[in-house]
Amino acid sequence: MAEELKLATGIDKTEIYKSLLPQLEALVSGEPDLTANLANLAAALREAFGWWWVGFYLVKQDNLVLGPFQGPIACTRIARGKGVCGTVWAERKSLLVPDVNSFSGHIACSSSSVSEIVVPIFEKQQQVMGVLDVDSERYDVLDETDMLYLEKISRLITKLL
Repeated sequence: MAEELKLATGIDKTEIYKSLLPQLEALVSGEPDLTANLANLAAALREAFGWWWVGFYLVKQDNLVLGPFQGPIACTRIARGKGVCGTVWAERKSLLVPDVNSFSGHIACSSSSVSEIVVPIFEKQQQVMGVLDVDSERYDVLDETDMLYLEKISRLITKLL
């Protein structure tokens, strides 16, 4: 696939995801390097939706360590169970946080981020190997539709491993 997204405008979020998913699959298909694939996925998601920050944290020993991302600089290490990302790692399930200020223990990598979705990424043995983290600087942008499709993208990453 050419490294170019064909993004429709004027359609709802579900239709954007339905159009985007096959393009993402083609983008990573045949590329064995995880870092390259995660970098392209982060860039594609940010381009498609204009989110404040999109990226990955990868499990390395006792921490989530910053991986490929698009957006402003970010926290480098997050402990298991800390913040939204660490909680997703510990609980092994996605979290939608419409207002990060209401999330006890939120780690503010940027005060501009006000809402967040974090989705776990599982190895084929069903261990969490990382998380996909999306932040918005606006309220009421991230929702259950995003979580559903970001979980599909997480499963796409698992297939690459």
